Order: sequence, then C-alpha cells, then structure tokens
Amino acid sequence: MESRLSTTPFGRRTLTLAHVASQAVAKARPLEKAVHKWNIFRAICTAKNALGVPERALAVLDALLSFHPETVLTGEGLIVFPSNHQLSLRAHGMPMATLRRHLAALVDAGLIVRRDSPNGKRYARKGRTGEIEFAFGFDLAPLVVRAEEFEALAADVEAEARALRLVRERVTICRRDIVKMIATGIEEGVPTQAAGQGPADWAEIHQLYRGVMARIPRSATRLALEPIADELSLLADEILNLLETHIKTQNMSGNESHDERHIQNSKPDSPIDLEPRFPESRGAGLEIVPETKRVPEGSFPLGMVLDACPDLIDYSKGGIANWRDFLATVAMVRPMLGISPSAWEEAIGVMDEVQASIIVAAILQRGEAISSAGGYLRELTRKAQAAEFSLGPMLMALIGSRRREKKRA
Repeated sequence: MESRLSTTPFGRRTLTLAHVASQAVAKARPLEKAVHKWNIFRAICTAKNALGVPERALAVLDALLSFHPETVLTGEGLIVFPSNHQLSLRAHGMPMATLRRHLAALVDAGLIVRRDSPNGKRYARKGRTGEIEFAFGFDLAPLVVRAEEFEALAADVEAEARALRLVRERVTICRRDIVKMIATGIEEGVPTQAAGQGPADWAEIHQLYRGVMARIPRSATRLALEPIADELSLLADEILNLLETHIKTQNMSGNESHDERHIQNSKPDSPIDLEPRFPESRGAGLEIVPETKRVPEGSFPLGMVLDACPDLIDYSKGGIANWRDFLATVAMVRPMLGISPSAWEEAIGVMDEVQASIIVAAILQRGEAISSAGGYLRELTRKAQAAEFSLGPMLMALIGSRRREKKRA
C-alpha cells in the first residue's frame, strides 16, 4: 500500500498558505538533482538576513543536516526524524522552548517542511529488507529545490559586502589624505585660493571636511557612504591641487635660500608655535636649535588620552610617541578648530599646558557636536577656575562612547 506524505501539522499548529507553497516546492523537485548539503548551508548562512532566518535557527538547521547520513542531498530519502532531545544535544544544549521556536522559523522561511505523523512523533517505517519505506519528521527537499536561489542570494550579499568594504576604504584613504594635507598646508604656510588670508582659510577647509564626515551614520550602508566618498575625493583633489600649485610657484621663483629657511621652519610667523626642533646631527651646515624645556607629563597616561581621542593621531607628522609629539600636534590643530590665541592663553593660564591640550584633543574628537570650539574651551576654563571641571569624566565618556560604537559595528 502506498503511503501518503503529511500535509498539515500535528496539534494546535495551523497550516498557512506559505506552508502549502513550501510543500509544493518540495514536491516539484527533480529526483536526479543533487546538492552538497554543507555548501548550501554556507550559502544560507551568508544570505540569512535576506531569508529572514535568525542566527540560532541556523544552529538548528545545522543539527538537522547532521542527521542526514549522506553529504549529498538527492532522491526521495530527505526526511530526517530526530527527537527534540536529540536535536537539542546537537544544537549545543538549546532549551526545548527555544528549539521549537527556531524549528518554526525554519518552516516559515521555507527551508524545511513538516511531515508530522498521526500522533506528532518523528519516526520511520522500515520494510522487510531494512530500508526506510516512509518517515515522519522534517523534509529537507526545499534545500535541494531552492539551491540556486540560495547561492544567488549569497553571491549578492557577498558582492554588496565587498562593495561596502571598498567604499569604506575610499573614505578612510580620503580622510587620512585630507587631514594630513591640511596639516601640511598650515605648517608650511601654503596660501589657499583666497590669497593673503593665511591659515584661517585652511580652518574653513577643515570645517568643510568635518561637516562632510559628520553626515556619516553610525551604521553606514554602501548607498549612504558612496556620495560621501565622492565628496571627500573631490575635496582631497582640491587640496592636493593647492599644494601642487604652491610647489610649482616655489620652483618658478628659484629662491633657494627661501626654500632652505622654509625647510628649517624658522619663520617668525609660523602658526605652529609649539613645534619642537631637535637637530639630528651637530655637523657643519645644520642650524642648531636650542632644546626646549622638558614637557611635564599630565595626570593621565598618554595611551589613555589617545584611546579617548584617536582622531588627533591623523594630524601628527609621524605618530604620537610622547607628550612632546602630543603638544606639537595639538598646536597644529588649534587654528583648524578656530580657537583664538586669547582663548588658548586664558586656558593655559588656569590649567597647565598638557591639560588644556587634552581638552583641545577632546574637542576635535567630538567633532560637529561642539559648534564653537573656542567658546567651549572658554567655558571649560571658567569651570576649571571654579574647581567645577575634571578631565577624568570627559576622557572616560569618550572612551565609553567609542567602545559602544565598536560593539554596534
């Protein structure tokens, strides 16, 4: 007598049109079609978001596939019939309620089909020769029928992920190039298109850059990042053009003595007033610059400060290895942020130079959240004078914010 496959679920579980559609797909499979079950499983894992399958449901699907004795799925014997206890053990001890919920998720996603017995138990009937004549459990046939669909979805997901990586790399490279070129432009006194206005124009370019970066969402998609990457590329090209134009002008002037003074950074009006100069050699022909006094270390470790304010490193000439490098980099960033000399003098008059510089690094790190860097520094200076401000909570808040963003990413 020919057995009949179950169509409706046992007990109070209802039958939906989606379940009927899944059963129709399983019924229409070519018997000669064969797929590698673990290749299909990997494709489903890659395309899980597109399929609407939670991660823990994939652990249950992994366990179900392990109960099929063959690596290749083909033919009619695609029903597995483990008990919930056996499934739980292979799903790393998953609780029964959780197991049932994720089995239902696999059925709803059309990855498996229920073939329930009259009493709801899962088992197989064997013939006289010992072969399974029919079984009640979970039918894996949809995995065979929809194999090409799963592989195509996985390929699309991988292509999108690759495109996202590429656009993120573009943003990272443009970001690095822009901040270092702006720093070079200010340090070397390169005039911008509005000639004669000096470093203030570089500050405006820096504010333009920060405005573009502020539009990047925390969980950025490729579609959100591509126009931002294009804007950053255009801005980087414009800044590079400014630097190249300045180099051509310098070469045409033929003033070698000016170039020599430029390299030594001995201009009296240089905006980098805290840049340390240490001669690498005391041989003839080199200018001997007097060594500045030793920079006092702050009350917080430099590593902790850089962990809280890593954006400052992008503006350094070759990294920040000590407090002297830190102060020199902050001195370069101050005019970019629009902090006036009077606001800076007021800050270091109340706090020491290291503490005031840490505040500037924190202002840079917070980006567009602070509309007026100079006003913010003056306000913190006033609070510090009244003993109402401490650097510790500010640094810990920045570190905590960065760690939360990493977890979300």
